Amino acid sequence: MVVGEMVQEVDVAVIGGGPGGYTAALRLAELGLRTILVDAQPKPGGVCLHMGCIPSKALLHAAEVLDSAKSAAKIGISFAEPKIDVDALRNWKQSVLDKLAQGIVGMCKSAGVEILNGKAVFQDSRSVRVDCPGESAVRIKYKHCILATGSRPTALPKLFASEEEMLSDRVMDSTKALALSEIPKELVVIGGGYIGLELGSVYAALGSKVTVIEMTDGLLPGADRDLVKPLAAKLGEAFKAIHLSTKVTAIKVNKDSVEVSVEGKDVPPVIKADKVLISVGRRPNSDGIGLENTQVEIDQFGFVTIDETCRTKDKRILAIGDVSGQPMLAHRALRQAFVAAEVLAGKDSRFDNRVVPAVVFTEPEVAWCGLTEIEAKAKGIDFQVARFPWSASGRAMTLGGAAGTTKVMFSPETQEILGVGIVGPRAGDLISEACLAIEMGATLEDFAVTIHPHPTLSETINEASLAALSRLERNRAKEAAKTAG
Repeated sequence: MVVGEMVQEVDVAVIGGGPGGYTAALRLAELGLRTILVDAQPKPGGVCLHMGCIPSKALLHAAEVLDSAKSAAKIGISFAEPKIDVDALRNWKQSVLDKLAQGIVGMCKSAGVEILNGKAVFQDSRSVRVDCPGESAVRIKYKHCILATGSRPTALPKLFASEEEMLSDRVMDSTKALALSEIPKELVVIGGGYIGLELGSVYAALGSKVTVIEMTDGLLPGADRDLVKPLAAKLGEAFKAIHLSTKVTAIKVNKDSVEVSVEGKDVPPVIKADKVLISVGRRPNSDGIGLENTQVEIDQFGFVTIDETCRTKDKRILAIGDVSGQPMLAHRALRQAFVAAEVLAGKDSRFDNRVVPAVVFTEPEVAWCGLTEIEAKAKGIDFQVARFPWSASGRAMTLGGAAGTTKVMFSPETQEILGVGIVGPRAGDLISEACLAIEMGATLEDFAVTIHPHPTLSETINEASLAALSRLERNRAKEAAKTAG
């Protein structure tokens, strides 16, 4: 034992204070297990609260307010040119984060969960050493451990001539972008996924001229094209340029600018800007924490391998959240947190959910759950699609003719709901109904006969299902007529 090292013994050590980690700790305490929550960050909440979900949504709200004020002229209401106080906006965002972090601390205190601030490194399968800033190190001996160390932005070091350039203030990842240190006049966003588009939307609303560079032939790779189309049209107006099927070959950082070298059709060879945002994905935090001292297995992408009970190959260690695989979403971690805690309490709990919803909080929002058309076609699954355009929605029209579509994918044989996709304002709030429907094995008729309040956007799910049933009835009538004839 190292001199000056304190020793604590607990039932469960939770490593990582993000939404998965603190939720697991609270559930464990509720189930009567002595639990300690170890977090490398000074305040609990993880990437989601401090460098991801919450700060981005706070800034996206600001962007939505600006967009609403600008578009209000269409309905006869005009506002003066907005004045943006970046310092005040940044302080408001931080106040939201601080209040939520304080709330987590309060919940843990009430539940009897100790929070230890410091970096944890596994010594073996039964203990971790925690180096606490300004204090003695602590060795925690546990019966079980839940690993919830999250993820970090993927860097692209090969694009830079030196590490100094890569770490320049002119080069941002999502964490730096959310700090909102300043608003660049020209911003290049590398990556057309949800992180790049959300942050690009924020900076565009705040006055930046945004250029997006995406390697594939479409924005939001993996999402169905009909859902992306209305968003792409809106972003085409909001952004300076969107370059698809374009590869970044180098990034040069100058004293007063960055130069992004690219290869693609009808694209200038060099795009100059004040700053560049690299948003090409995230990588799991499975390295540098001593997992080699355990029996935990890590796959080729750096993810810790787990089963449906969140157990790793080491019988004493479970893993949840981003470090345990795709999709790297906070709500997946939250569900896994309950499973892992309940498994350790002896309950028969499993992560056997049929769907994990995805939401892109742009304007308009894009949300989907269950099968996408892309996945269904790749897997050879027979399906049909019913769509309802929001141009036929009374509520959408009262919102200024909001562009949007709701589509329902179903089995033509059983009419079971296979997937739902929505693009339009508040799509992320609407998708939960579809998640519940798929989890319960609902059919088109279940959607169709459920009374939805009028006038609301939720009616579009009902309308799409009614349209599908009508089409099926017409087809059956035609077949019956052919047979009779």
